[in-house]
Amino acid sequence: MNYLKRFFDGVQRDLRLFIFLVLLLETYRALFISMMSNYMAPATTSADVLQAMWTGLRLSLKTAGAFTLLSLIFATIAGFGFKVRLAVGVFASFVLSILFQARFPYYREFQSTFGLEVIHGIHDDLGSVLMMFFESYGLIWRLIVAVILTIICIAILSRILLIKTIPLPTFTKKAHEIGFIAAMIVSLGLMGLFVRFGGSFTYASGVNWENSGVTSDSFLNECILDDVQALYRARAMDKRMAAGDITGVEKDKIWEYAKAIAGHDELESNDLSEYLVRHAGGNSIEQPRHIFIILGETWMQWPMLGKFDDLHVADGIKSLIAEDNCYYSRNFLPNGDFTSTAITGLVTGLSDVNIRVNYQPRTFDEIYPTSMAEPFKRLGYAVDFWYGGVPSWDNINQLALAQGFDHFYGYPDFHGVKQNTWGTTDKNLFNALEDHLAGEPPTVHLIMTTSNHPPYNLNLTAEGFDTTKVREEMSKFPNVDNAQELAVELGHYWYMDLATTTFVRNVSAKYPGSLFVITGDHAVRTDPGTRPTLFEHQSVPFVLYGTGIDKKILPADAVGGHTSIVPTLIELIAPKGFEYRSIAPPLSKSNGAGFNRDVYISASTIGKVDSDTVELLPTLASKELPQINMTEERENAKRVVSMMRTLSWWLLNNGTRLDAVPRAE
Repeated sequence: MNYLKRFFDGVQRDLRLFIFLVLLLETYRALFISMMSNYMAPATTSADVLQAMWTGLRLSLKTAGAFTLLSLIFATIAGFGFKVRLAVGVFASFVLSILFQARFPYYREFQSTFGLEVIHGIHDDLGSVLMMFFESYGLIWRLIVAVILTIICIAILSRILLIKTIPLPTFTKKAHEIGFIAAMIVSLGLMGLFVRFGGSFTYASGVNWENSGVTSDSFLNECILDDVQALYRARAMDKRMAAGDITGVEKDKIWEYAKAIAGHDELESNDLSEYLVRHAGGNSIEQPRHIFIILGETWMQWPMLGKFDDLHVADGIKSLIAEDNCYYSRNFLPNGDFTSTAITGLVTGLSDVNIRVNYQPRTFDEIYPTSMAEPFKRLGYAVDFWYGGVPSWDNINQLALAQGFDHFYGYPDFHGVKQNTWGTTDKNLFNALEDHLAGEPPTVHLIMTTSNHPPYNLNLTAEGFDTTKVREEMSKFPNVDNAQELAVELGHYWYMDLATTTFVRNVSAKYPGSLFVITGDHAVRTDPGTRPTLFEHQSVPFVLYGTGIDKKILPADAVGGHTSIVPTLIELIAPKGFEYRSIAPPLSKSNGAGFNRDVYISASTIGKVDSDTVELLPTLASKELPQINMTEERENAKRVVSMMRTLSWWLLNNGTRLDAVPRAE
């Protein structure tokens, strides 16, 4: 009887803890919506907000229930009592307060609640990540705020838990006692079921992270996810994608896609690499002595659009584009949302399927048939990687060397002065490479810049950039969250643009015949406002510059992505019949779609890979609009995504062997 009394008392106190945590999560949700309301679409109504709050409350039952389960097991069932229950509440309050504070800068960067960027961050240089948080995202003051919030929670929760509970009824018959115990167990079971399914007793009618986006406003849909549920979503997505359980990977269609990429049905090889063979059509330009593929850190394309001309932050690259010996495609996407994804896509020729290629054992056991180094070497080039950061960052140096690169140079190798936690400045990087070119053999250089990355700590005034003017210009645009902060970020973009174009002009003068590709590793981080278009949020430029290049050397605004770059270069410089292997076609023979993890781009549209969201490209002339078949472009994009992802996933997980897979009849 004494145990039953303690158990009944403990269940009541656990219920109070549960209600407290639900209300805390709902309070943080309401505060976030209120403080970040400028991210809501203009058409969003109060009814939408209430719907988000209600759906979020149901979803947060799971989070509160998970914490409360710890108290039920250890404080109530095991009998450790008040101190353990309070400790669980303190722990939960601190975790939720920390995540609440982290949500603000995270959403401003990525326009989402915690996602796969968290998973990638875990595998990043944690010391540099923490330093970035300290310098750019207010780690110290946000931690202080989280501690203050936790102290307030402790004060409230401790008083709630100390309130007297309803005493256990007095039973005159054993049957009554047994009936009460049975009723309590059934009630706990039903409540657990109700909490587990997000305010329902069945999965079909419950709320989970996959079906929680019930409003028409993307910001509110992200707010429905509390921070713990968002982290759970990131973990679930990572596990699914690592297993190939993502949109587009169709392992049972490997034979179909192998034959599709080959372009004919005659080949019957069990070696996938044989289906990836392409033959160059014959060089369009003389083979250059040096080729430079420049991945600009966060080189988003939107500052290059006409409506942002008055910012003058992309004048360098636009001046190159204006020259006769330059080609520019606007219909271009990066391989993913992360620097390492861009690098691995270029080095290996494989599309992003959320497998960490730079840690995949196969990467270090064999060279993928689609890797960039091998065909360039057969054309007589050395292949080098130049990086403004630390060579060991995210295992990139080992990846490049294992995949056939001859050298890898990080800033310590060329004695660059460290600018911030990530490395040296872009000017130091380009100056070192320019000095290195003297006497160097024909070389392909893959270059990754670093300056346009938080912490944004360049002395922009000393470099000649006026943040005040840019802040005033950005203030004229709607939905700008923090014009001063955005001006500083655009100042670093301007610095990258200036350093890159200065390098291109200097090297072009010293080494005539050099060929340059300029693109961005990703666009996600800096947007022109709180409600960017998909094009503004995702697209990067593709610029091809050098002797022999002209505006018509490739189709106008050829559609593609990072994995199209190497085959495009080979087709430009290789003799007729030169054999190489590639999943992605060259831009001269575009399959009509470029894509990354989240979006695809076509000749006229950009849309979400996993939903029906689609937008017309802002670069279209009005006379082109009646000619667009959005459905046809989307269906083609879905086919391209499936084919390229499936083949990439297969090479990463199974290599080139197909003999274990039954052929389709």
